[in-house]
Amino acid sequence: MLEKLRQYFIFGRLGVKLYVLAVITGLLSSLAIILLRLTIDFGQMALFPSGEVESYDSLPWYWLLVLPIIGSLLIGLLFRGLDAEQRNTGILHVIERLSSYEGRLPWQNAVRQFIGTSIAIITGHSVGREGPGVHLGAASGSLLASGLELPNNSVRILVASGSAAAIAASFNTPIAGVIFAMEVIMMEYHIASFIPVILAAVTGAVVCRLTFGDDTVFVNLATQMQSLWELPYIIFLGIIIGFLATLSLKSLKLFSGTFSKHPAWLRPTYAGILMGIFGMAVPEVMGMGYGIIGSISANEIAIGSLVIILILKLVLSSACVGFGIPAGMVGPTMVVGACAGAILGYIGNLVLPEYASSMTFYAVIGMCAMMSATLKAPLAALMAMLELTGNPEIILPGMLAIVFSSLIIHDYFKLDALFVSILRYRGLDFQNDPISQALRKVSVGAAMQRNFVTLNQVINAQMAMQTLKNSPEWIIITRDRIPVVMMPASDLARAVSVKEMGENSEIDLMQIPGTRRDVHKISLHTSLFEAYQALNEHHVEALYVSRQNAPMIERIYGILTREMIEAHYQLPKSVTK
Repeated sequence: MLEKLRQYFIFGRLGVKLYVLAVITGLLSSLAIILLRLTIDFGQMALFPSGEVESYDSLPWYWLLVLPIIGSLLIGLLFRGLDAEQRNTGILHVIERLSSYEGRLPWQNAVRQFIGTSIAIITGHSVGREGPGVHLGAASGSLLASGLELPNNSVRILVASGSAAAIAASFNTPIAGVIFAMEVIMMEYHIASFIPVILAAVTGAVVCRLTFGDDTVFVNLATQMQSLWELPYIIFLGIIIGFLATLSLKSLKLFSGTFSKHPAWLRPTYAGILMGIFGMAVPEVMGMGYGIIGSISANEIAIGSLVIILILKLVLSSACVGFGIPAGMVGPTMVVGACAGAILGYIGNLVLPEYASSMTFYAVIGMCAMMSATLKAPLAALMAMLELTGNPEIILPGMLAIVFSSLIIHDYFKLDALFVSILRYRGLDFQNDPISQALRKVSVGAAMQRNFVTLNQVINAQMAMQTLKNSPEWIIITRDRIPVVMMPASDLARAVSVKEMGENSEIDLMQIPGTRRDVHKISLHTSLFEAYQALNEHHVEALYVSRQNAPMIERIYGILTREMIEAHYQLPKSVTK
């Protein structure tokens, strides 16, 4: 039954079948996010004397000092003895696996992500749960696809679906979840991917609302722009946010390279020491920091405190992630942007109170501009702004701030998006050009030629004539049951017709005149991108597509040539050489 189901997805047109799997992925992803959130919340409530989430200020000073250090030591022990591949977590891990492994994520890394993130946030590290949530959501889709042995192009779509559901469930923002998955995870827009990703995001948001209610993670953010005269000041805000985003990326790079030769399991402890020292002085910088945004919207925080929190949050979140704490920077980045926006809003109200909007308005603009600049995700930031505030009028000023923050970091400082920068800093080859994108969308099962036969190198004339009656286009020639070359069936027909043979006359298919192509094996689950790489890597002219149906039993399903790949996407001559 399972084997029939697998073949149903491999060979048939996906359509509705993939939509059903996307809904299941959205459900699994949202359940993972809910479990992560509840684990963190109940862990903090049990730890703090006040019994409230993120109430670090209720702890005595010595606990503020030692708690992050204890957490980082536990994380170090969790990751001790593992190689770099086994330690990888978060959005960076998802993008890397999409780039190099067609989106197949190991479940062990996801488990370590869940445990490590829970420990990190409970013990006060300045990190977020959104990046880990995306990892868990993507892993949900990847593991579902792997269990059904789906082709790699379908794996990629379910990974994007799980990522979208994770963001939708984390912030209660389904549209932003869809755009985030396309801009940050897949780094492309393709109509075939939108419907399953939308279904997954809606599923994630619905399950989240059934569990936590209809409110977004940030409350009381509804606000209005007072005057069009504010637009120049909003442009100035965008420029400032661009510089802060640049500083954030450069800080992350600095901490990632600091003590890089020290044991990997020990490096998180350095983050714990920093968090303990500064958290003891300013408890507000510990944890995700979402309470800061709530205090801004309620006008319950002083401008001096905002400045200190902005500086410490930017540095400490970069230090935590750079030193190897397995959590994300999306949440802390938004908090930094909100603080910067609120500070500029405060100044604007001092200078021109009759024209300036509220601090909350500028905090929302700053929060989303920072997200856009750091992640290179302008549309996701705009949609998040719309869904978090429920106010479409905020889109106009938000677009201005996002444009100018992006101009500063990406055009003036020439920096890539956060996760791409880290990948390239680590020396990993990241390919996301249009050709690679197009080839990754198509499985070899959709492009291969199935009109072929498999013959031993030496056959008799009767078998040759019987084979040709079925009008095959290609012949795979085997030696000791192993495919070695393939040739057009027309060459065998020509050899049989030019000379008369008895039925038992032997024909050596390697000796008759013909065009033979060296072949190499490729899995039925791979994409055309992997097939194209295999042609170049093994220096062959064709591939035979196979799949193991049972132990020691392998079946050949089709053949694939360079021309067949080019039929799906016309490669430039410089690439095909």
